[in-house]
Amino acid sequence: MASRTSTDAQERFEREFAEAPVRPTITFDSISGEKTKGLYTWDDADPGDPDEKLGFPGQFPFTRGVHANLYRGKLWTMRQFAGFGTAEDTNQRYQFLFSKGQRDLSVAFDLPTLMGLDSDDHRSIGEVGRLGVAVDTVDDMERIFQGIDLNQVSTSMTINAPAAIVLAYYLVAAERQGVPWKNVRGTCQNDILKEFHAQNEFVFPPQESVRLVVDTIEFCAQHVPKFNPVSISGYHIREAGASAIEELAFTLADGFEYVEQSLARGLAVDDFAPRLSFFFIAHNDFFEEIAKYRAARRIWARRLRDRYGAKNEASMKLRFHAQTSGAALQAQQPQVNLMRVAYQAMAAVLGGCQSLHTNSMDETLALPSEHAVTLALRTQQVLAYETGVANTVDPLGGSYFIEALTDRMEQAAEEIFEHIDELGGVMKAIETGYFRRVIADSAYRYQREVDRKERIIVGVNDFVDNQVPPVDLLKIDIETERMQVARLKDRKAKRDQAKVKECLSRISDVAKSKENLMPTLIEAARAQVSVGEVVIALAGAFGRYAGVPGG
Repeated sequence: MASRTSTDAQERFEREFAEAPVRPTITFDSISGEKTKGLYTWDDADPGDPDEKLGFPGQFPFTRGVHANLYRGKLWTMRQFAGFGTAEDTNQRYQFLFSKGQRDLSVAFDLPTLMGLDSDDHRSIGEVGRLGVAVDTVDDMERIFQGIDLNQVSTSMTINAPAAIVLAYYLVAAERQGVPWKNVRGTCQNDILKEFHAQNEFVFPPQESVRLVVDTIEFCAQHVPKFNPVSISGYHIREAGASAIEELAFTLADGFEYVEQSLARGLAVDDFAPRLSFFFIAHNDFFEEIAKYRAARRIWARRLRDRYGAKNEASMKLRFHAQTSGAALQAQQPQVNLMRVAYQAMAAVLGGCQSLHTNSMDETLALPSEHAVTLALRTQQVLAYETGVANTVDPLGGSYFIEALTDRMEQAAEEIFEHIDELGGVMKAIETGYFRRVIADSAYRYQREVDRKERIIVGVNDFVDNQVPPVDLLKIDIETERMQVARLKDRKAKRDQAKVKECLSRISDVAKSKENLMPTLIEAARAQVSVGEVVIALAGAFGRYAGVPGG
């Protein structure tokens, strides 16, 4: 296509631009290291066939969003991540958030639960209820949602290695409330592949771990049709140090792997793909983040249609939750984090997220206080109701810069997919340590830029202020752990021991077969079998995984 830029005007601009002064030492590259031009024109953003490349919101390839009217019809879900101490502590925080205008929930679990350990395990000492809520049996899950109608709320649960177990607890808790599984809404993170890339909260070997994920995908497709059994997560990949492009590519590569393993199970793509969801970070580089979300939708739509044969448009729609960046928060001048979070949240909304968590200003120092979490929620509410960003769909669509950046991110991601295929696929790439090496290299490059002051972090390497007022922090009482351990020991002593033994034996047998484990895990939940006990039974069949190269 011929240039739409006046030759004389362009030549004058390029001459004046080249002669203009430039701020010394500062890099103008994106956080991903991509070169950013001083000006973008039509020539940088030639749309080709606009129907195939951009289309309209709600239509293939969904570059401009998965809904025709987006936030004009329904605002994104304001889903603040919360959980600490005992189930009662967490329930109280949820009730507080409801009083401030939140409508749906997101559960943070403590480290022992995330690692499949019971609170009374010696390895859990000092960590029970510290970074999230302790969940040992279905009783804890029921207490978390005491007085909260699971018919009315959508619940997200951030857990991975024991995700199938915790999902079983949640379904039994709903059952105890009289809520039919067909009405249960929410998401279980359940993305174990990214744990091998970045976060290390794995227990079982990769293949056996993915088998559990596919079990939940299959079970939910058949019995819990409104629930998202996996949230394919780039957030933790980015927090580990990956660039935006690597976050995009690695996350979608993991998603493709779950699709392929579900197809190998014999599932039809249109029976499960509509309930696959995604979780991306909202980081500091405003325009790069927006382009990342738009590129993700286009890549997913094309791959699901063209490679996996999806016919249902719902299978091609990449729906995603966004969370502002924890790694971008700073302990220095914590109030400045309010501004970082606000800009990051705006990028997520302009990029078309379906739900959003805004971090609290004090999260580098402790779990959020009530004051801090209220401000975080108010950030979303101001964004939704006062800024006008929800008034039109894809307001940055057609921007020369945004379209050129979206194209570049798509191209770079495709190059990474090709390299992963050359390595033998996602599972082989995990075994060789590919993902970890790439992430480590990007983290090193970024830190070097900060250390050299090529990239300014306010309050850290410039604009330093040593006279910062103190911030009131949430403190977890040591009695919380003692209470949880005592309650668990009492539950273990009073349950039907023969039934527990029978359930654990059955779990071991099913794990060694090709049978779906979810029905067996649900029976174990009803019998008050604990998370740690189930994990031990599964590990007897699957083995445990020590780590991957470069870990």
